[in-house]
Amino acid sequence: MKKTRTTEHVIRNVLPGSIAQELEIEPGDVLLSVGGEKVEDVFDYHYLTNEEYLEVVIRKPSGEEWELEIEKEFEEDLGIEFENPLLDEYRSCSNACIFCFIDQMPKGMRETLYFKDDDSRLSFLQGNYVTLTNMSDHDISRIIRYRLEPINISFQTMNPELRCTMLRNRFAGDVFPKIRRLYEAGITMNGQIVLCKGVNDGEELERSLRELEQYVPHLQSVSVVPVGLTKFREGLYPLEPFTASDAKHVLDQIGRWQDHYMRRYGIHLVHASDEWYFLAGRPIPEASCYDGYLQLENGVGMIRLLIEEVEEYLSSAAGSRRQNTEEAESSHSGENMPESCISHTVTIATGQLAADTIRMLCARVCEVYPQIRCNVIPIRNDFFGEQITVAGLITGQDLKKQLAGKDLGNALLLPCNMLRSGENVFLDDVTVEELSDHLQVPVRIVDSDGASFVKAIRLL
Repeated sequence: MKKTRTTEHVIRNVLPGSIAQELEIEPGDVLLSVGGEKVEDVFDYHYLTNEEYLEVVIRKPSGEEWELEIEKEFEEDLGIEFENPLLDEYRSCSNACIFCFIDQMPKGMRETLYFKDDDSRLSFLQGNYVTLTNMSDHDISRIIRYRLEPINISFQTMNPELRCTMLRNRFAGDVFPKIRRLYEAGITMNGQIVLCKGVNDGEELERSLRELEQYVPHLQSVSVVPVGLTKFREGLYPLEPFTASDAKHVLDQIGRWQDHYMRRYGIHLVHASDEWYFLAGRPIPEASCYDGYLQLENGVGMIRLLIEEVEEYLSSAAGSRRQNTEEAESSHSGENMPESCISHTVTIATGQLAADTIRMLCARVCEVYPQIRCNVIPIRNDFFGEQITVAGLITGQDLKKQLAGKDLGNALLLPCNMLRSGENVFLDDVTVEELSDHLQVPVRIVDSDGASFVKAIRLL
């Protein structure tokens, strides 16, 4: 029996100055149709509301239905935000991937952390990577019809049989005709390969990086990221961590293919995440190697971009300071400045992976602002295991334990990726306020851009 749709498209917010506000659409109203068609999900909504002339039907909380005629610019937004951004139920993952991070989490965490999404709508809205195993031909047709791009695809391997093994889904190898349809329709794509030692690396990675060429130029980037392994892997597929030697080999392999794609297409196409360079002990590539930073959400180029942004901000700030004769004539360096001249001290807690880079950037900030002290404390991930070294997976309890009793100065600064977007709780449900109370220091969450980094250290 076909499932009857019960989802209502309830409006959560109307943006000030928008078309929707002008038409007296309000939070709590329900969208019924656009252009005489019922809206299935966010795909339909974005496509149907692009037109210059619209007929929109909404239902007020009183039950009264309003039919609104709208004239606007093509693709001009109506200014409506919905309680459910997808306008539909979220699609859960039908795979049982051998590298799935959610399967490696302990029991007892909040329920939402265990939901495995594999929803192409989230690829369009939020940049999530999807396996396409949940997508029907109808879904592919709608992506093509609505030009919903870029779509971000978890390739993992170009070997169909191996893909079935890695995703533990007997249909996982059937996605390549779908990708071919997207390519032939000119849909922009980004790709991801989660590299597992002894599984899809080596010759299998070589095959993948070779066969992905068939999707260029519509495939504009492919990231290669190492599998994340927690200490909670009992009963799971036996995976091993990569060594420094392994990382060097992966980077050499990727480098050869970058040279190939640059010669033929003028792009690097394949990119190693920052973790590989830290593990191999190699410097982060220059900005020109990242083709416009297309895969920041996968940790590709995040460090280089932060360095560039910090240097840009400091160069501008140093120029302004030179105009101030009094400051320019100061004879004190940051290290030798008397304590009485120190304006404040801040502490940055971060993951072990990027701690040295953060120290270097703090030193650069203090060169320009010598009256500031900045300490960096790398946090060991006791919760998930020491092999997890990124800041985004640090828990509140590890921060509590490892920072307790330390002189943290005037403020503790934490990167925003330690928190879920729009929330003030860490993965283990410890709140920012709870951490602040426990450590008896103000806690400030710092956005990921370089200007925010410097301003946070300056306590602006």
